[in-house]
Amino acid sequence: MNTRDLSANAPYVPGRGVEEVARDLGLDPDDLVKLSSNENPFGPSPRAVEAAKAATESAHVYPKAAHADLTEALAEQWGLAPEQVWVSPGADGALDYLARAMLEPGDDVLVPDPGFAYYPMSARYHHGEVRQYPVAKANGFAQTADAILDAYDGERIVYVTTPHNPAGTELPREELVALLAGVDEETLVVADEAYGEYTETPSAAGVLDKYENVAVTRTFSKAYGLAGLRIGYALVPGAWADAYARVNTPFAANAVALDAALAALGDDEHVEKSVESARWAREYIADELDAPTVDSAGNFVLAEVGDGAAVAERVQQAGVIVRDTGSFGLPDCVRVSCGTEAETRQAVETLNGVLAELDLGAEA
Repeated sequence: MNTRDLSANAPYVPGRGVEEVARDLGLDPDDLVKLSSNENPFGPSPRAVEAAKAATESAHVYPKAAHADLTEALAEQWGLAPEQVWVSPGADGALDYLARAMLEPGDDVLVPDPGFAYYPMSARYHHGEVRQYPVAKANGFAQTADAILDAYDGERIVYVTTPHNPAGTELPREELVALLAGVDEETLVVADEAYGEYTETPSAAGVLDKYENVAVTRTFSKAYGLAGLRIGYALVPGAWADAYARVNTPFAANAVALDAALAALGDDEHVEKSVESARWAREYIADELDAPTVDSAGNFVLAEVGDGAAVAERVQQAGVIVRDTGSFGLPDCVRVSCGTEAETRQAVETLNGVLAELDLGAEA
């Protein structure tokens, strides 16, 4: 017996973990700085930690099926009706829900290249066909409605990422509106705002009252520091919000994650500290790294270093883990997550040392 043909689905390649790298190099995990997965270097809010601990005492009980407490808090934050909030196991769970709600077998979707590998994976899981539009390095990874519409051919879903991973560029509000005006009314534009807390650009949630063909995905994995608990959500128009009950997996968002996310949502100070730290780190990396970088609105910076795999390997041997972006089709770049001030300074110093060594080696 065999599975169906999954050959079009390239496995997702995550950033390497501290324990994995430490084992390979024979190092103490405490001696490594991991800046490869865009995680929050401050961890979760202390309030979220306490809420998660308390929730484990009732772990034998199923979570509320409607995730009512978190849903209502998010609805209040965004000025929406509760039914417009689709809580999910991570933002990738929200992507799955939207694909279930929208895709018939053989429907086409349009995804950015480079971009998050799970967009095409989710579409194909739901028997969709995948086409791509470029977010081109030659254009500074600029995102415009015209560039997307040039590739658009009536696809059922168009995915945009703002800020974009791995470049950090944004799709401005006016470009989003132009895109919505340019696609068919039966095309859903999904605005992935996983890094939305780090930017001052208004969320696409602000146009949900005007358009019925846009949805926004968000996550608690980044600025809220809950990546390990897998909790996210989608914001959708009221016109078809009731589809959630028909596509939601039973009890998909776990009770510990729900309580932790609700507590994290109320800790503005922790989020503000995380966002301000990332802003400082972005500027420091751009100013001090001896390599060209892309202006980023996320909690990471993409740098052009020549041979990304070689640089990432050498830097890793020196105790700093950064992301080789070959899996994004950018073999000449690395992506550096924003760490604490000490971690960021160490990463830049280590990268500059490796870049200097490789230059000397090339000259010899």
